[in-house]
Amino acid sequence: MKNSIVIVDDHVLIANALSSIISNFNQFEVSYICENGLELQEKFKNSRIPDIVLLDISMPIMDGFETALWLKNDYPNVLVMALSMQDDEQSLIKMIKNGAKGYMLKNVHPRELESALNIIVEKGHFFPAWATSKVLTTLSDDGIEASSKIKISDREKEFLKYTVTEMSYKEIAEKMFCSPRTVENYRDSLFEKLELKTRVGLAVYAIKNGYEE
Repeated sequence: MKNSIVIVDDHVLIANALSSIISNFNQFEVSYICENGLELQEKFKNSRIPDIVLLDISMPIMDGFETALWLKNDYPNVLVMALSMQDDEQSLIKMIKNGAKGYMLKNVHPRELESALNIIVEKGHFFPAWATSKVLTTLSDDGIEASSKIKISDREKEFLKYTVTEMSYKEIAEKMFCSPRTVENYRDSLFEKLELKTRVGLAVYAIKNGYEE
């Protein structure tokens, strides 16, 4: 039986093109297309609940961030894969915080999309290489168990809380009443302790371990 997918994207041509591409995948089929999160909510009342929601971020009425959070709260078993033109870390972090289990850019090759869909079904998550492979480790139970043994100071925990926000490191320093250099020291220390290389990695770790606001 094929895994069912719903596409949520206000760009009709893109959504239809994406549906056509997915129709050639062996393990997946598109059940229906919605133009925003509100339409998805209405569809869910009378239609089959899909295995995966391919979700655009920038949409009118109800955007991807709101939609992902609604799915997280009301349909936690649905796998949310963000498919966006936005390649910044803050969008990725916010989508992860709101429950997305995957994130891909719209310029991805069809073969990469099929591979990503297979991975998210098999492992429960898929994130791009720029999120670093270690981020995926923190999403697993083994990763969480191992990371719980790492000693993190109270100030480092406070810093982790702010990595999930949209604040710059300078703004985090002001919030923590310390210098930017001190904040950089917290960051570098956590990079070493957690074997991470990016803020995305720190943010995912903070979310999975309950350090976010």
